[in-house]
Amino acid sequence: MEYEAVIGLEIHAELKTRTKMFCDSLNDPDEKHPNINICPVCMGHPGTLPVANREAIEKVIQVGLAVHGSIPQFSQFDRKNYFYPDLPKGYQISQYEHPLVKGGWLEVIKKDGGLKKIRITRVHLEEDTGRLIHDAKKDVTLVDFNRAGVPLMELVTEPDLRDGEEARLFAEELRAVLRFLEASEADMEKGEMRIEANISLRPAGYEGFGTKVEVKNINSFRFVEDAIAYEIKRQSDVLAGGGKVVQETRGWDEKKGVSVSQRIKEEAHDYRYFPEPDLPPLTITQELVDSLAAKLPELPQKKQERFQKEFWLERDAARFLAYDKQIAAFFEGAASEISEWCQSSVDAKMCKPADLYRVLANFIATNLQGMLAGVGASVNETLITAENLAELVIYVVLGKLSQPAAKEVLKTMFETGADPSVIADEKGLWQVSDTEELEKIVSKVIDANEKTVAEIKAGKTQALQFLVGQVMKESKGKANPGVVQELVKKRLGI
Repeated sequence: MEYEAVIGLEIHAELKTRTKMFCDSLNDPDEKHPNINICPVCMGHPGTLPVANREAIEKVIQVGLAVHGSIPQFSQFDRKNYFYPDLPKGYQISQYEHPLVKGGWLEVIKKDGGLKKIRITRVHLEEDTGRLIHDAKKDVTLVDFNRAGVPLMELVTEPDLRDGEEARLFAEELRAVLRFLEASEADMEKGEMRIEANISLRPAGYEGFGTKVEVKNINSFRFVEDAIAYEIKRQSDVLAGGGKVVQETRGWDEKKGVSVSQRIKEEAHDYRYFPEPDLPPLTITQELVDSLAAKLPELPQKKQERFQKEFWLERDAARFLAYDKQIAAFFEGAASEISEWCQSSVDAKMCKPADLYRVLANFIATNLQGMLAGVGASVNETLITAENLAELVIYVVLGKLSQPAAKEVLKTMFETGADPSVIADEKGLWQVSDTEELEKIVSKVIDANEKTVAEIKAGKTQALQFLVGQVMKESKGKANPGVVQELVKKRLGI
């Protein structure tokens, strides 16, 4: 029998706020010392009372607006009761029946260029747990409560996904949205974004649902795809062998590449949810929603579409630039300089906007990004200014610098922050387009290669590139190849 996978995601993201969700302890994901950012409230001491973090609430509302969700006027916090060693109070303050955001959707762009709309059930706000640190050598487990009480957003999708690729693309899209909103860094390596996948199989064409298995502990986008692919195959094998899939929670072991059974899956009633008695319900006014909507930035997918149209970029190049907020701003800064040059420069008649923007995009996506990755820096930390990069691109498109020379100039700009013209002067990298000077070199090369000249005149035109190469060599790479080719053809009468 052929089976179809039905997949829904639960994605948790720690919010970027100054303090924790219900107290004034610092929310510092980079704190190296355990149990420093704690207080009686987040440690669940008797007699303490929580106070909701307005900044966290507003960030979740903005996320809801960005994913086309609706913001109910009434929302409330609930107690979710369960025991775990890193849960100080013995319960978690979360949301159940009345989340901050209901509904919504995100579109993902698949490899074939097709769009897939994935519906969102809800987005709610809760507090994170602490962190268990297992020491295998000493056979002990330690608890760090710095993370306990950190604002944690949970987004739940509808079961609209059908494979691991769609799940990965959705998670990547959501991370980009969170970063553009500055709601969360969503760094999976730091545990700031965690993904759980609910996977079931059903006979192809069947409208119902199979038995759901939840896979937890997925901490990278690649592992999201791997874990779902593994679980689909595991369940398929169970069903093909005449067995029954058990509803359970399984953990993902990335080292072994397998999912491992952890416990029988709890249902909502097992948590004994009830309204949090120490927090009043929330009234979300339309005035607040409107003010937060007005602050929404241009989101990555819209930015990508604009980059493709405005700067004549291919989809992949536009996506690379648009989906990193810092890189997008750097690109637009340089593009603005190019646009200004095109409108005002005496060389403006030579302005080729599409070529300029494409060369700019390529320099950022390949050369500059490679240099940044080599030193572990972000584009905001580079010594290269957007103005200087635009100037370098103009020199390339005007033919004043060859591509190899421009790369050498860029490398020095990266190391020193110097202007490209100064570097080109000091290193003698300017491309020679002076026809009088080049004609002398062309004559010299043609006179020294009579055999090649005879081959060209006999119809072997591909030999022309050999002569061009010899001229380039004679000029030590400074000659403009286009000018050289025209001069050689003119001299040979072809």
